[in-house]
Amino acid sequence: MRKEDILNAFQFRHACKEFDPAQKITEEDFAFILETARLSPSSFGFEPWKFVVLQNEHIREKLRAVSWGAQKTLPTASHFVLILSRVKQSLTPESDYIQHIMKDVHKMPPEVVKGIGGAYTSFIENEFKLNAFDELFFQWASRQSYIALGNMVTAAAMIGVDSCPIEGFDKGKAEAILKEEGILIDDFGLSCFVAFGYRAQDPHRPKSRQQAEDIIHWV
Repeated sequence: MRKEDILNAFQFRHACKEFDPAQKITEEDFAFILETARLSPSSFGFEPWKFVVLQNEHIREKLRAVSWGAQKTLPTASHFVLILSRVKQSLTPESDYIQHIMKDVHKMPPEVVKGIGGAYTSFIENEFKLNAFDELFFQWASRQSYIALGNMVTAAAMIGVDSCPIEGFDKGKAEAILKEEGILIDDFGLSCFVAFGYRAQDPHRPKSRQQAEDIIHWV
């Protein structure tokens, strides 16, 4: 893979607002996109996310009623992903989830669990002060989840798949629907959507960005 190929993928990628419903992403290609999310980095390696692939048309239509930013993507996307991020109760140092990640996933010995747990507690209480408001835990977890989101849409572009990250929805109403459908449990909140598929038409205008010298500063 050449640097030029990577930059071409970034040029290709745009926020696709409507997909061709007749074109479906292959199982192999979508598994590749999901794998880039799974392998994404996260603070402390705690992976505070979950990715729900929503293919159920009935639930998609229910979400569409409260999602002004997904009016065309929900009914046309080949694959539609809900990105969930953890909330405080499953992110405290003593929570079952954090203990599971350290002991069972990372297989840390007890002395390392104690050391990392202490560093994480200090991070929560002193450095980032997440304990100030319960919502800060979810916001912190969402920032991790957006790393995975970025990797997914970039990986998709590199294999010619279009995507659209979406925050245009009523969070409270969308979460109520997902809880009613048994998709969202108390350990998570809804961060964003991301739709994947193949564009129905090319973008109406070329990609526009600020110049590098306007946003990059060397000191």
